[in-house]
Amino acid sequence: MVKNRLIPPTKKRKNRNKNHGINSRERENFIWRQWIRIWGINQFLLTSAVNTIGAIGNTIKKTKEHTFNLTLALPRWCLNQMLTISKQLENVTGADVERQQRQNQVSLIRDDLVAPKLNGGAIHKLPTTPQTNQNQPATLQLSRPLNQIIEDTFREEFANTYGNYHNLRQRTSRKLQQQQKPPQSTPLQKQLSITHIKTKTKRQTSIETISEEVVTPKKDPKDLQSDISNTHKEIVKTLTQILSRSEELRKTLMGGQMQDVRKDKGPVRVLNLSLGQHQDSVIYRIKRNTSLQFRLGPNLFGKRGKLFFNYPVGIRLFKRDEYQDLEWRLDDNCKNSDDTAYYAKLKLTLPGGYHYYLEDRSDKSILASGYVLVDPELSFGPNEPLPLDCIQCQTVLAKSLGHFNTWPGKLLVAKEAGYNMIHFTPIQELGDSNSSYSLRDQLKLNPQFNDKHHVTKEELSDFIEKLRSEWKMLSICDIVLNHTANESPWLVDHPEATYNCLNCPYLRPAYLLDAALYQFSRDVRDGVYETSGIPKEISTEDHLNAVRHCLQTEVLRRLRLQELIICDVTKLVSEFLVLVRTRSPYPAGNGENLPGIQIITDRKYKRMKSTVNMELALKHYNVYRSDCFDEETRIQKCTEEFKNTLDELNRILEDNLQNDLNAAVENTIAGIRYYRVQPDGMQWKEISEDKPLIYRYFTDYGKPETYAEHESIMYSPNAKYLMAHNGWVMNSDPLTNFASNANVYLRRELIAWGDSVKLRYGERPEDCPFLWKHMQTYVEETARVFDGVRLDNCHSTPLVVAEYLLDCARIIKPNLYVVAELFTNSDLTDNVFVNRLGITSLIREAASAWDSHEEGRLVYRYGGSPVGAFYEPSIRPLTPTIAHALFMDLTHDNPSPVEKRSAYDLLPTTALVNMACCASGSTRGYDELVPHHIHVVEETREYTEWGSDPTNVRYVNFTNGILHAKKIINKLHHTLGFEGYEQVYVDQMDADIVAVTRHNPITHSSVILVAFTSFSTPKESDIKSQRSVKPLRVEGTLDEVIFEASIADKDEYSYIHDFQKDNRYINGLRNMQVIVKEHFPLEKSEVLVEQPSGDCNMLQFGFKNFHPGSVVAIRVSLKKSAQSSVKILRNLIESPQVELKSIINDLSLNDLNRALYRCSQEEYDDGFNIGCYNVPGHGELVYAGLQGVMSLLATIRPNNDLGHPLCDNLRKGDWLLEYIHRRLQLHKTTKLLGDWIEDNTQELKKIPRYLIPAYFDAIITKIYVELIEASAQKMGDFVKHGSVFVRALALGSVQFGAFVKSARLPTLSPKLKDPPPNIVIIGDEIEITSSLSAGLPHFATGYMRNWGRDTFIALRGLYILTGRYQDARYMILAYAACLRHGLIPNLLDGGKNSRFNCRDAVWWWLYSIKSYVEEVPGGESIFQDPVSRIFPKDDSEAHSPGTCDQPLHRVMHEALEVHFQGMTFRERNAGSKIDEHMVDQGFNNQIGIHPETGFVFGGNEHNCGTWMDKMGSSQKAGIKGKVATPRDGSAVELIGLCKGVITWLTKMHDDHYYPHNSVQRKQKNGTFVRWTFKEWAEKIQVNFEKLFWIDEADSEVENKLIHKKNVYKDCYGASRPWTDYQLRCNFPVAMVTAPELFNPTKAWKALEQAEKYLLGPLGMKTLDSEDWNYRGDYDNSNDSEDKTIAHGFNYHQGPEWLWPTGYYLRAKLIFGAKVNKLPEAITHVKAVLANHFVDLQSSEWRGLPELTNADGAYCRDSCRTQAWSMSSILEVLHDLQRIEMSN
Repeated sequence: MVKNRLIPPTKKRKNRNKNHGINSRERENFIWRQWIRIWGINQFLLTSAVNTIGAIGNTIKKTKEHTFNLTLALPRWCLNQMLTISKQLENVTGADVERQQRQNQVSLIRDDLVAPKLNGGAIHKLPTTPQTNQNQPATLQLSRPLNQIIEDTFREEFANTYGNYHNLRQRTSRKLQQQQKPPQSTPLQKQLSITHIKTKTKRQTSIETISEEVVTPKKDPKDLQSDISNTHKEIVKTLTQILSRSEELRKTLMGGQMQDVRKDKGPVRVLNLSLGQHQDSVIYRIKRNTSLQFRLGPNLFGKRGKLFFNYPVGIRLFKRDEYQDLEWRLDDNCKNSDDTAYYAKLKLTLPGGYHYYLEDRSDKSILASGYVLVDPELSFGPNEPLPLDCIQCQTVLAKSLGHFNTWPGKLLVAKEAGYNMIHFTPIQELGDSNSSYSLRDQLKLNPQFNDKHHVTKEELSDFIEKLRSEWKMLSICDIVLNHTANESPWLVDHPEATYNCLNCPYLRPAYLLDAALYQFSRDVRDGVYETSGIPKEISTEDHLNAVRHCLQTEVLRRLRLQELIICDVTKLVSEFLVLVRTRSPYPAGNGENLPGIQIITDRKYKRMKSTVNMELALKHYNVYRSDCFDEETRIQKCTEEFKNTLDELNRILEDNLQNDLNAAVENTIAGIRYYRVQPDGMQWKEISEDKPLIYRYFTDYGKPETYAEHESIMYSPNAKYLMAHNGWVMNSDPLTNFASNANVYLRRELIAWGDSVKLRYGERPEDCPFLWKHMQTYVEETARVFDGVRLDNCHSTPLVVAEYLLDCARIIKPNLYVVAELFTNSDLTDNVFVNRLGITSLIREAASAWDSHEEGRLVYRYGGSPVGAFYEPSIRPLTPTIAHALFMDLTHDNPSPVEKRSAYDLLPTTALVNMACCASGSTRGYDELVPHHIHVVEETREYTEWGSDPTNVRYVNFTNGILHAKKIINKLHHTLGFEGYEQVYVDQMDADIVAVTRHNPITHSSVILVAFTSFSTPKESDIKSQRSVKPLRVEGTLDEVIFEASIADKDEYSYIHDFQKDNRYINGLRNMQVIVKEHFPLEKSEVLVEQPSGDCNMLQFGFKNFHPGSVVAIRVSLKKSAQSSVKILRNLIESPQVELKSIINDLSLNDLNRALYRCSQEEYDDGFNIGCYNVPGHGELVYAGLQGVMSLLATIRPNNDLGHPLCDNLRKGDWLLEYIHRRLQLHKTTKLLGDWIEDNTQELKKIPRYLIPAYFDAIITKIYVELIEASAQKMGDFVKHGSVFVRALALGSVQFGAFVKSARLPTLSPKLKDPPPNIVIIGDEIEITSSLSAGLPHFATGYMRNWGRDTFIALRGLYILTGRYQDARYMILAYAACLRHGLIPNLLDGGKNSRFNCRDAVWWWLYSIKSYVEEVPGGESIFQDPVSRIFPKDDSEAHSPGTCDQPLHRVMHEALEVHFQGMTFRERNAGSKIDEHMVDQGFNNQIGIHPETGFVFGGNEHNCGTWMDKMGSSQKAGIKGKVATPRDGSAVELIGLCKGVITWLTKMHDDHYYPHNSVQRKQKNGTFVRWTFKEWAEKIQVNFEKLFWIDEADSEVENKLIHKKNVYKDCYGASRPWTDYQLRCNFPVAMVTAPELFNPTKAWKALEQAEKYLLGPLGMKTLDSEDWNYRGDYDNSNDSEDKTIAHGFNYHQGPEWLWPTGYYLRAKLIFGAKVNKLPEAITHVKAVLANHFVDLQSSEWRGLPELTNADGAYCRDSCRTQAWSMSSILEVLHDLQRIEMSN
């Protein structure tokens, strides 16, 4: 049979017939295969079917007595019924029902459960049936009888599994006698988990796997035939019922994988991938049926590789090396193609650990990888769930359970004590040492279980099932994969499964050393070394020194181990001489470039047989020598040099060996010290075979007595039986197999287990087939019986082995609970094991705590969130976590706490352990107060049983130990986990007393347990008197005292002295008693007493009779009024708030600005004397609106930082809450929102203060989300359907766009229509039009808010692309009203007090009009909009609105003609009144158009008319009034803007929208010069490249000024000529605004230069970093005498500004397309944008800064959020969308 496997997409299986179709026989076979597999592979479905058809149980009541044959005929209609619902079959299996023959038919995959291969998110589906009428059931004409179909379909399986019935009967007796080897599992058994039905009672049936042991049929074949025919009828009914429930079946089998995952309901976890993050050591845990969403982290933008995940789709079995290619999707309704919008999603239903990786599409490198763990879901009884945090597990040594028929009584102790899981140590046959973990035969039960009856695996399975179903106890069992007992019989035939001296000859030196030490141990025992100072009983350090001396001087010297690794120098020199005499010498120095010679150790490690590469030696040493004059002398010197080299190499090997042997001696001494000398060691005296002086590392073959005999065997074929023992190595690398080389064994670093040998698997099953198969059978049998497994010695188990075997186990039992105990000394390494093996829980020990404080820390660490933690939405990031813990008060590997601490500590420690929010556990004997270690090797007694006879040591009950208290504690632990008490608080009340709170975040009830630990035996005074204890304070109402318990000595403090160890049963202290009292009111408490609290909401309890070993637990709930308030609040949070949504939808964007943003200056500007909220201990929030507090909460919430000053402020009072609604209520348009918040948060004030931060956050977040969504919905489609990135940037429109009283726009024309702006009465009529702040917080109010340049650089991105068309229109018209001198104001200042000192604002204004017309539907109408000119003429006084109206196109044309005519003017009010720093010449302005080039020009060296406008202000540095960057002449970006505008106006005129097509100027002689826009544009086009491009070949004069080539000049015709040639970030602006100006090839080169020299993490350097004037860090407060940086003079001389980055990126996209490098450009652009996304999301301002210092460093003097920064990056995303949608 072909194994179930995937077909690679490039290799399709050949079709089975010539016409490439599927014949009817194959189709019938396929249908049966699909349904039988679905039926067999999901036992829970079959169980359901069996319960429905109870008659099946009666029909085959005795199936244990026979095996029935499925080949008997089923009714033909059954198959027809299946085909009738073939559409449902398609949903279940993923199979594609064929409705017609296809020419390119995909071949039938006969043996796949489904066609599971996903490629790019698409599923290759299986063909099924031919086309039928869509209105008729799909039926199939059978080509032969139905039983023949089944017979042919499963011919091989029937042959292998069942065979002929008569042959089966003849073979049965022979099979029963052949139990040494397990029968081979058949393919059908592997794939179907073949089931049979066994009747237990008339009402109860169960499913179990057919045993390997075949039972002799007792029925006559004819009777059997009749029974099974009847059974088939019932099976048909069952299948029909399963078919009718196909939707449920589909969901169960496929976990919703075939659904559109975007419509999934339920929890969603988002995993952000990050470049270079290979998270093998990071744990991500999720529950079953959770949807996992992968998203790209910012550093992967532009690298959207192929995402592979080895989670099995559909009902395909998990195969670790088979990955599906997940499809990247766009967010719902999202049209943006930036990488923030892409995700891949999968619903995970199958437990286990799954690996993902992101692969680069080009070079196939791995960009990111990691694991996701899906927790299993456990259940017992009648399908009752057992959450992982509710597990209470008790470990039992299986060997100590005794005879099988006594197990119920012994395990009843665990049941009565409240445990719900039993951990069995291995149940298999043990080796001679009787160690619980040294297994003689992994496939046989321990014969110690047998009494008169031989216990079978079926009986054990039935018992485990009884535990599960009747006792409601799950079970797990150890699997031991690392080693096997020395006596394992299969080792005789399969020694290759071990590390031995034959297959690992490198172990031979270590073996000889081990043999010598063994002989030394016997000699010491026999007194041979007494004369050397070594007695028979070693007990002092002097004895150890004598042992050390003897080993070093006698034992090791006799071994001569160096001979196994060094070479025979004499022999090799002789060989060399022979060769030298017959070979021609090489040139001198021939070996300089060759590797040096090394000694090659003999493969068999024979003495003196090591060698060297003689050919290499000849090349090194057989050379011509200048110091020799004859051949003999040359040969002699060459040979001498060769010999010296060999001697040196031997010496190095001997030194290394001696170092290893020295370590071996010291490690040997350390072992002897621990066992015999150390006070806290074992203190052994006599040396014996059981307790040797030195433990063996190897097994022996035969009984060798001398070194020679040992060595003889070592070189013989019987060396395969000289096997290395297993053990553990302290501080070793657990990811490295210590037996893969000899170091550990030679240096004696292994703490060896002398009863077991280490198993040698290799890397894959082919390396040791028997061992892999043998252990697979062992693990599968264990998984079949038990609910889980514990990986013994997990840290030393080869990962590939554990992976393989656990994968096999999970096929048997998908919900397998996997536990492990790891000793790697590294949490990160632990996590690697957890991830790769899919470990559910790691065992953690309370015994590792050294005091109560550490024990409390462990309780908090191993689970739960803090009390009062923030509300978690169903969709949230998947965050790293620690491994789930099985937290045990004691493990079976450790000594009793009675020995290490005190008997009084057992009760408080187990109580604390069970208050942890994780699984808990203990070991048998702890609860009975067994005062010694129940040793896994040495213990031979049996456990006690549950019984009522207190005098019989065989029985225990609630009067023994702490059993009664443990039952209560276990019940409490289960309740807390099951009812969701998932929040934890640990309070260290004093050095010994720990209080643990478990809190339910839904009901807000709490359980508080206080434990008085006793890490040492308490003083008698501590037992008899009450010491002072800090009162316990809680908020709420005390419901009850759950229990009080204490442990006491019946015989006055003498519990240890009176203990007598029973010879047959493992007994505990009988003179210690636990006093328990449960469920009673406070007044009946003997421990707690209520005290005045000083607060009506608080309860305070003092302590009495609270001594070491005491525990008390109480339950506290909210007061009824608070419960009512919580209910209202939760409804508010979890239910849609229609009224809130309606109120918010009625808000304008100006109102949303007030609700969300407004910095302190803007808030004060309203006149209410209110700024932003100040949080004591933190400072003022950045915004008065909700974004201010939300930015802070975003940093607090993920870490549940409840100690943050904001949380403290919320707990202490309602000030922030009142601030939020009161400031909104002050304004008419936001009053309703403020009222709603006030009304709906009243209940928040009535709940306990510790809950306020969580509920405040949830409510404010809900309002905030609605506000953000409303903001997006009020914008255009680009934002409505935008990605997270787009929306975050678009919110800059709301953030900066606001009505600010002190910074109004000029009043628009009263004639303006369609529509006019809103008007309110505030004294006078005031237009409520938003103005655009240049940046916050520096440019928030007054004359500093509105800058013409900044406004129109930002207008396209923040207003036009976001769909705020009217606001953009008003902005254009308002600034148009201010036109004067052909310029738009630099500083607006209301329009009447504007400054006209910038040359670029007018061009950005014109470009914005161009953008408006191009982007806005019907935008051409703006040309006709009336503009109320404030200054109709340059010398006019200010006019009132409406007195001088002109259409916009007239104003535009005036600006162009003024430039064409040329203009010089002096600023009005020139002097210190308007600029205290500028020199007089700086107030003189000039603008014009150069008549030869068409370039716009202007300015002088005393003013700065472009955006690089820093004016020196430091008198101290001598730069006051000096301009840092005048950029006079023709600035490159202005030429681009001019060219773009006039080219566009040409088209507008041609399209009859714009009435003007030319400009003219009057010359001095009175004549006029007229240029059409087209002629003007052509003049610029002709001159631009030749005057701005700096090529490789330039004139000598220019070369003196050129610093960089292959770039564009920054200016042309500047008064400081060298500044023209400076490399700055301005030319990309021209590339975007007028790309036609540039030669694409040259433009691309220039952009590459910009990337190399200017591009920073966020911004563009304003000056080439290699320029002599570069200063990258801006500090406006610098008061030095340094002319280059004083008072921030270097503002534009290096600091990295963000807005030019947007133009650089847009230019990359434009010219990348032109030079056929668009994909490269897109990748680059997205990678750069990643930094902006991170900064935007992490900034408390939720904006992008104005600038950064060098290399992206924070600049304190920068605006924290800047309009043009946000706008320009948003424009990049808009371009990206257009490009990718068009492609």
